[in-house]
Amino acid sequence: MNLGPAEQLAAQQTLARYAFALDHGDLTALEGVLTEDATWTITIAGEVEQGPIVGRAAVLDLVREATEARTEQRRHHLTNMVFHRADADTAVVWAYLMLTSNADGNPTVITTGFYTFTLQRTESEWRIAKLSVGLDDDA
Repeated sequence: MNLGPAEQLAAQQTLARYAFALDHGDLTALEGVLTEDATWTITIAGEVEQGPIVGRAAVLDLVREATEARTEQRRHHLTNMVFHRADADTAVVWAYLMLTSNADGNPTVITTGFYTFTLQRTESEWRIAKLSVGLDDDA
């Protein structure tokens, strides 16, 4: 791996901004962390459920629909981030997911899972080019 600590932190900040954007339904912020040709695949219990969803606009549409349908506040907790491989232009990062909800003031774990993010260096920042999320059960 050829990324120094500052570049690793910058990539991790992109992933944190992604999680915050999902949690707050902030499509503008989400747009800012995705490449134009981003792809997104969702797998539940080993079965592909959705995707690949191709293109930033399609990903934003999916998130918009999911956010509008949701009635509770969800939080995406990304942990144990590991740089699987990286160079100056591309990084593959693995992370665990714990998805929580605070419905009716009762915090609960909805599901757990994992992410594989492929990030690309664009201009002066890292953006998500490919995202694969695997949920351990139906959320």
